[in-house]
Amino acid sequence: MTGEAAWREALLDFRRRKDAHFAAGRGPIGAEALADFHGLSYFDPDPAWAFVLPVEPGDGGEVTLATNTGEDRLMSRFGTVTLPLPSGPHRLTLFAPPGDEAPARVFVPFRDGTSGGETYGAGRYLDAPLARTPEGWRVSLDFNLAYHPYCAYGDGWTCPLPPREHWLPVPVRAGERLPTTEQP
Repeated sequence: MTGEAAWREALLDFRRRKDAHFAAGRGPIGAEALADFHGLSYFDPDPAWAFVLPVEPGDGGEVTLATNTGEDRLMSRFGTVTLPLPSGPHRLTLFAPPGDEAPARVFVPFRDGTSGGETYGAGRYLDAPLARTPEGWRVSLDFNLAYHPYCAYGDGWTCPLPPREHWLPVPVRAGERLPTTEQP
């Protein structure tokens, strides 16, 4: 299996497992809606939206992210990356839990040109894995794994909102999308 074929199969397997997790009632979908749940909606896999990027170290300083409920969510600035977008480079901050100097993953909330139309209006999330190399940290930003926060499915969830600098100027047609009337 080629690298791209293996990537695609791993992505599709992840989506199948997530759908099964939600269908089993272990996700944010309420019991009354589970009878009609037949899986989440996704954009087609697109390797053009999968990046492995060098991390520019952050200051580790704490930052407060606003949430949909008005509560504050405290995070630390682990680092930044420069995302190569069709419209030009865009810097994103990689967030980590406060005090975690070597997290396995970083949190990247974002909005883009699909927010509010094709995807949840408040934005989507990435939990991006980190790898330490001799040259420094690298992060895997695969927007095909972008997901809606739990607050997209109902009330009772507190979800961090993407900061203004994480509003991407282009549509990211990768990852989860709003339900469609199309059958898979």
